[in-house]
Amino acid sequence: MRRIRTADDQGTDQARAVDADVAGAVERMLDEVLGVRLAEAAAADALFGRDIAERVARFTLGGGKRLRGRFVWWGLRVCGGGGETAGAALRLAAALELVQTCALVHDDVMDGAELRRGRPALHAEMRGQYAQPSGQERSVRSAETFGRSAETSGRSAESFGRSAAILAGDLALAWADDTVMDTSFPASARSAVHTLWRTMRTEMVAGQYLDLHGQVTACRSPARAVRTARLKSARYSVERPLLMGAALAGADERTAGALRSAGRCAGLAFQLHDDLLGVFGDPEETGKPSGDDIREGKLTYLTTVARARAEAAGDDGALGVLDAALGDPDLSAAAVNRVRDVFVSTGARAALEDKIEILADRSTAYLAGLRTADPAALRHLHALLRATAGARPHAPPGGSPVTVPVVAARAGER
Repeated sequence: MRRIRTADDQGTDQARAVDADVAGAVERMLDEVLGVRLAEAAAADALFGRDIAERVARFTLGGGKRLRGRFVWWGLRVCGGGGETAGAALRLAAALELVQTCALVHDDVMDGAELRRGRPALHAEMRGQYAQPSGQERSVRSAETFGRSAETSGRSAESFGRSAAILAGDLALAWADDTVMDTSFPASARSAVHTLWRTMRTEMVAGQYLDLHGQVTACRSPARAVRTARLKSARYSVERPLLMGAALAGADERTAGALRSAGRCAGLAFQLHDDLLGVFGDPEETGKPSGDDIREGKLTYLTTVARARAEAAGDDGALGVLDAALGDPDLSAAAVNRVRDVFVSTGARAALEDKIEILADRSTAYLAGLRTADPAALRHLHALLRATAGARPHAPPGGSPVTVPVVAARAGER
């Protein structure tokens, strides 16, 4: 007798379809979520809808590898979830993409970065739109926005671009919160997911502040650099998304603890790899100029290790190069190359590469003891963690390596 397909069967089929293309499933959910939000924005005001809301949507859909959403999904699947929780997981993934939009747009404003993903940063795009309007467009836009001709001045356009980008980032975060609040979670998981969401947002802002504080105080502490990296990027990029997926699946504390530790190690490696890309990466691949972290005087672990090693060796020449370069916004390409040479000669680059591999191996070790009913999901998660960390491929527990796209943090994943 032919077996009648149940709702559980359909849920399993849906989960397996997402398994085959997680990024594509997140994209489709983003299209759905953003369609609703754009309609709301246009109803509020047509100009706002065109200038701000549509830009937020384009930015969110226009780049990135959906890293955080993939961690939500594989955290869910490795803990046995799927089926009826698949839709909630994908909505969480969409919300995380909007948080990422907020973080990147605001980060570019604070850093004064002109490029993002190989294109003008959002604040630069807004500045360009209103810097030199002409003819009828000038008179219409003046009446609608400024009410005076000062919009054509470079200084006014610069301020306008930054301010508009701040609003765009705020809107992205509001949309992210709305998406989470509008999602139906299992009663047993709702409190845990909401707690993780609130914690993640606070950690992200705390990390961004520590980053700014490190620049203005010229902090040189490796420990502070690691803490900044953990809060600003590592936790919200890997650890918290993994735990959200695990919470949705109803994971026990032992399983959640293993994922927390694995995600924490891989997340830190991810940010350290990002530091390397910021100095040694190819701008054609990263989408941002190389050396900007040096020009901004950022508190990166790479910089603090180089300084500590130079001080220990009594290398006044290396210290002089670092002191002269860090925080100089007009630093030449030749001067950036001299800093790169210091990073290599002091052994800081090699030390960072070794630390990345060690962290990736620790991440793998935490997964090794994980019990799961879905070994394929565990293999996918293992491969994603190592690719995110920028580490060498490594055989996962119980099987051969799974190939996943290399995650280039500077290409919009941060």
